[in-house]
Amino acid sequence: MTNNAGATRLFESAGLGPLSLPNRLVMAPLTRNRAAEDGVPTPLMATYYAQRASAGLIIAEATTPNAVGQTYADIPALHTPDHVAGWRRVTDAVREAGGRMFVQLQHGGRVGHPDTSGLVPVAPSPVALPEEIHTAGGRRASVVPRELTVDEIRSTVADFAAAARRAVDAGFEGVEVHAANGYLIHQFLAKNTNLRTDTYGGTVAHRIRFAVEVVQAVADAIGPERVGVRISPGVEVNGIEEGDTDSIYPALVAALADRGLAYLHVVFADPEQPLFQAIRKAWPGALIANPVLGWGGPLPADGGREAGERLLAAGADLISFGRGFLANPDLVERLRLGAPLNAVRDEYLMYTGGETGYTDYPTLRAPALASA
Repeated sequence: MTNNAGATRLFESAGLGPLSLPNRLVMAPLTRNRAAEDGVPTPLMATYYAQRASAGLIIAEATTPNAVGQTYADIPALHTPDHVAGWRRVTDAVREAGGRMFVQLQHGGRVGHPDTSGLVPVAPSPVALPEEIHTAGGRRASVVPRELTVDEIRSTVADFAAAARRAVDAGFEGVEVHAANGYLIHQFLAKNTNLRTDTYGGTVAHRIRFAVEVVQAVADAIGPERVGVRISPGVEVNGIEEGDTDSIYPALVAALADRGLAYLHVVFADPEQPLFQAIRKAWPGALIANPVLGWGGPLPADGGREAGERLLAAGADLISFGRGFLANPDLVERLRLGAPLNAVRDEYLMYTGGETGYTDYPTLRAPALASA
């Protein structure tokens, strides 16, 4: 089965700030828990990312900017020299394979546990995650986070900026600030997790303040052309209930629009949704759209190509895929040819370690591929 590649813009080159991308396909950040216990990226991670270097851009998995921001066991970090050295091995491998990488900076906020980080998690308000959380010792009841003081908020903003500088030292082209999916920045945006009455809570203008301060600090540290932001309007993962989604995101986008950032990355983007259309109209720069492909079920037979094409037609500049890249190191080639996709082996997605379900997915050219 073959498709006419000329019928789509997915495989066209594109500019992203100073970068020239060979196609418009982005590997979305995917937590895989293959780092060392201390957060240092492993050689196996270098193999994994280098295998997927044909993506126009790789956004490396959620990486914590400080110790208390750690979400789960064996996730990477960027707050020590060893973290920088570990990530440098990854970026060198990807660059040698012809790829380009950003890294996503993620502070978990209340999505964390003392059994994992050794610290009580922090958050905008002392509101616990309403579900168990995975730790190195298995599932544990979530704990009530400690409310950040204003001084601690400022320190956390500084930690994001410092992590961004380390990311550049580690060889990344830039960073993505994770303001989505129920983690710390998203917790400040949402009404049910932000009960503050100071200038970081209450009104929309106050609830977006932390996000804007983090993004600006990161942009000041490494240059706005190296900075992207990920948002997930209306997504209720990790117990988030925003309360006023249609007010939060126009305000946040307006506050970030004139800062010269590399891109805005919208999770579960629907081209028919009025809010997505409003965001596209208000955002002056590059927009990465992550299509809705039925999370929890199998990938569509075309790997999301049709959904990506619809988003490009609706004004997106780049299309991010997660599970497609996870199971198909050569996803770009498979989509170009209309070739069948590998199915995702969910049992090896997270918390298992090792190469099974990580670096052993076959490619069209190497059916028994074990490493890059």
